[in-house]
Amino acid sequence: MKKYLLIAVMAIVSVAYAAAQPRAIGANLGGGLGFSYEHGFGESNMLDVAVSAPLVGMFDGHFGVGGHVTYDWIDPFNAPVPWNEKGEWHWYMGVGGAGGMYCFKEGHWYAGVAGHIGIEYDFWFPLQLSVDYRPSIGVSNWHNDNKLGFDEHGFYGISIGVRYKFH
Repeated sequence: MKKYLLIAVMAIVSVAYAAAQPRAIGANLGGGLGFSYEHGFGESNMLDVAVSAPLVGMFDGHFGVGGHVTYDWIDPFNAPVPWNEKGEWHWYMGVGGAGGMYCFKEGHWYAGVAGHIGIEYDFWFPLQLSVDYRPSIGVSNWHNDNKLGFDEHGFYGISIGVRYKFH
């Protein structure tokens, strides 16, 4: 019985700790239309999760979806952006993974390592604007009759983001 009580207490503390961290949710627009979620770990780290659907091919039956998950360092090298007026500027960089389907209809997929670098402005009210670049390097079956090959499509990943920031 004590073991179950301890597990329940640990679960409640973990959920409370996760809910108390800064986080933001919103949309990205770049090579596709996407959804993004940021979960902070203290003041200098965050987990960034982005899921998007490419705009190219969306209306001709070649619909796909992809995602990036990166662990980012906020203001790395202790070099914050110096011109903070009412809000705050931050830059970030990180690494993680990427994967998805280029085309569900034809079964083209990709997977690889992702990078992330960007700059964001946190307003004094709960709004955040960002510009970032999410390149990825990996493998795909896009070319050569569905054989594995280098995924050159992952270098195009510039997007702008608008997020609601929970405090």
